[in-house]
Amino acid sequence: MPNNKSFYLKLFPAALGIAVLSGFVVVKEGYKDKVRVTEVGKPSNTTINAYYTSNKRPLQQQFFIKLPVTAFTPGGWLKKQLELQRDGLTGHLGEISIWLSKKDNAWLNKEGKGAYGWEELPYWLKGYANIGYVLKDQHMINEAKFWIEAVLNNQRDNGDFGPDVEKGEGKRDLWTNMPMLWCLQSYYEYSGDKRVLDLMTKYFRWQLTIPDDKFLEDYWENSRGGDELSSVHWLYNHTGDTFLLDLATKIDRNTANWRQKDNLPNWHNVNIAQCFREPAQYYMQSGDEKDLQATYNNFRLIRDLFGQVPGGMFGGDENVRKGYDDPRQAIETCGLVEQVTSDNMLLGITGDTHWADNAEDVAFNTFPAAFTSDYKALRYLTAPNMSVSDGKNHHPGIDNQGPFLMMNPFSSRCCQHNHAAGWVYYLEHSWMATPDNGLAAQHYLEGSVKAKVGDGTEVTIQSTTRYPFEDRVNFELSMNKNVNFPLYLRIPSWAPNSTITVNGRTVLSKAQAGQYVKLENNWKNGDKIALQLPMTLSVREWKKNKNSISVNYGPLTYSLKINEEYRRKDSKETAIWDSKWQEGADPAKWPSYEIFPASAWNYALVVDPQHPERSFTVVPKAWPSDNNPFATGNAPVEIKAKGKKVQSWGLDEYGLTAVLPQSPVVTDSKEESLSLVPMGAARLRISSFPVAGTK
Repeated sequence: MPNNKSFYLKLFPAALGIAVLSGFVVVKEGYKDKVRVTEVGKPSNTTINAYYTSNKRPLQQQFFIKLPVTAFTPGGWLKKQLELQRDGLTGHLGEISIWLSKKDNAWLNKEGKGAYGWEELPYWLKGYANIGYVLKDQHMINEAKFWIEAVLNNQRDNGDFGPDVEKGEGKRDLWTNMPMLWCLQSYYEYSGDKRVLDLMTKYFRWQLTIPDDKFLEDYWENSRGGDELSSVHWLYNHTGDTFLLDLATKIDRNTANWRQKDNLPNWHNVNIAQCFREPAQYYMQSGDEKDLQATYNNFRLIRDLFGQVPGGMFGGDENVRKGYDDPRQAIETCGLVEQVTSDNMLLGITGDTHWADNAEDVAFNTFPAAFTSDYKALRYLTAPNMSVSDGKNHHPGIDNQGPFLMMNPFSSRCCQHNHAAGWVYYLEHSWMATPDNGLAAQHYLEGSVKAKVGDGTEVTIQSTTRYPFEDRVNFELSMNKNVNFPLYLRIPSWAPNSTITVNGRTVLSKAQAGQYVKLENNWKNGDKIALQLPMTLSVREWKKNKNSISVNYGPLTYSLKINEEYRRKDSKETAIWDSKWQEGADPAKWPSYEIFPASAWNYALVVDPQHPERSFTVVPKAWPSDNNPFATGNAPVEIKAKGKKVQSWGLDEYGLTAVLPQSPVVTDSKEESLSLVPMGAARLRISSFPVAGTK
């Protein structure tokens, strides 16, 4: 099949026959309803969307444009995750975290002085506020506005705002304001409050006066200049003030060098996930293809060296280290949030489905496993292979000293607050506008999107699905009048031979994976579209990591089903050193947990070397009554497998799952029946398996 295929299909009564010739569907003449179907690698970006803020010249035009947060109404299991966050730690951090205290908080006064005030407040607020916006939860919206109003009302005369922190003589720490700028942008999408534009304009004019040798000098801000770059371009697209382009160049010039061929400026796991995109962001202004390729190279480099594991991430712990690349090396929860965020930003910049695929991989297979099922506790580090999640110090096996593997509501100041944005940012990129006044479905979730398309008509598209646990996504369109606009459906890289129907008629079968299908039609109220993404079993071999394998079914990677024994702990006693409680907060309401295996986990899989997929059987289960498929024991799909115990594979001297044995592994153990569950629903997990060999 060619990369770009276009044809017209007339919708006709099912009783009529069709003939297929050279990629065209030939039907009887005389029917008016037409759908033009085109398979494209990405949409054209030669036009500018008329309704949603796009890049102004001289910036490169995006391929996809982010919709405002108000466009989305979540449903299904994703809505359940957001509600659990609201009712869990995210929704109550303002009552228990000292960093969100309204007493002596540097975010609440014009001088920017106080005992509490750095990244924690904006880290939390950018997720908390957006969850409130999409759930239409007035309590959350009001609480978010309290902090937003404080920021808007306390800008200093010189244009600076926020906590007045210096890292070195005369070197203003700008990092803490970078995530707050994102909070302000979401608030502007929600409210249209012009004070946001005024504050940002004054703030950025002030930054132009800072000498280069005192600008973005501290470690965090120096690494993360890309976060500010996105805000500068965002404001430029709203105001057109050309001084912002000069500031963008200054930011890029003073940000750490993420353009090195075989090296990164630092190897901190969150910095990598958050900052590798900076060259591609500046590409929108420079137009230099080398900038774009530098971001792709960063992604490839870290995964070639430390990412030979399932789940979309890499083994970083706090910092990636040479020789520590086994699947038992972990990633921070912050890193998961930032990777999904980076992927979605790059999706707009490049139009490349690769980034949507990776965001999906991380969101489904790694992110939910970082939390207890009720989202009342989280762990700092999560790995593809972790057979114990306890409060011990596992250093130097992991690059952190302390109880960084246990589930604790105070699992370090950063992740404790930043985790709030994970799911809601994923939702906010599930649909994106296109330059040709259309819409693109990027991440398949139940819920609805409301947006202007075509001639400006507002359309609501309701999605009904249990994806990624089921393979069908149904869409229904609602609008006041017929409107002609293009609708793009992403075909994931794992899903060849996908099928699309419009109003019950097949318009495309065997769609090409890793592409978009563009549907052009004069759409009318009540039109229905169905996307079938046939899920198949597949086995991925990680040759660079002991010839281990992982098992996939559709977009989900599967982990050994391990019985989990939870042991409750006092979260105040087990909190990481830099986590602190508000006075009067009751730690008994927010316990921490160690999780220990209550069944064997050290298995090698028995796999047919010629047809490995035949070694597994998919077993559908009942959909969970609480609508939480990522809860432990709730998975609606399991896979049956065969395996043999590897007696020599256990915990190592650091109390960690030992390094994978080299496959094939010869063992005298008897063959046993095993169950595999989605790795995103497994808090204890073996997702990279050794393969059993024969003598």
